[in-house]
Amino acid sequence: MNKISEITDVFFDLDHTLWDFDKNSGLAFERVFKKHKITIGINDFLKVYEPINLEYWRLFRNEKVGKQDLRRGRLNDAFKKFNFEFSMQVIDEMADSYIEELPIDNHLFEGTFEILDYLSKKYTLHIITNGFEEVQYKKIKNSGIRKHFKSITTSEEIGVKKPNPVIFKRALEKTNALIEKSIMIGDSFEADILGAENVGLQTLFFNYKNEQVSNTYPSVSSLLEIKNIL
Repeated sequence: MNKISEITDVFFDLDHTLWDFDKNSGLAFERVFKKHKITIGINDFLKVYEPINLEYWRLFRNEKVGKQDLRRGRLNDAFKKFNFEFSMQVIDEMADSYIEELPIDNHLFEGTFEILDYLSKKYTLHIITNGFEEVQYKKIKNSGIRKHFKSITTSEEIGVKKPNPVIFKRALEKTNALIEKSIMIGDSFEADILGAENVGLQTLFFNYKNEQVSNTYPSVSSLLEIKNIL
């Protein structure tokens, strides 16, 4: 793949791109289940929960559900698959426990530190994330990657979520980065790639799940492959 030239600013997604959400989430749920004495096998639960969670995040991105609906709904729907029902108070307590536990483990995708070290010598790096602000900043700090990024833009800060063009435009404004000299790297084709493309950013799809998308979009399946492009 040809090198992309004349880039000055690189914008990264966080979850599922640098921060290994699925692994860290599983470890957080192990502690939540222990605290709340949930007897469902964690691996069985995660197989059911993860697609439900992704669907709620899609609805959340598209303003179909709110933050509280997401936090409650993904747990309620998953537990119902196992014929477990809890009061809303207990669901809220578990949701709070999960948010507290989530930033404790901070496993990153293989090659994260190496690629950030490499890129930060050549470009100015930034993060644009749809995650909850109070959690995202903890993840970035606790994982040891904060020093690499000039700016962090969250959907809660801006009031809209990727793929809404406003969040990309505000992130560019915050840093005085030029659209034509900036690139967005992320794992969500809808939120990161199409969203960034719609405002004129160049894009690089982190396609570690090997999704079927048009080959007109530059993509990598591992972070270290980015060295071949930038």
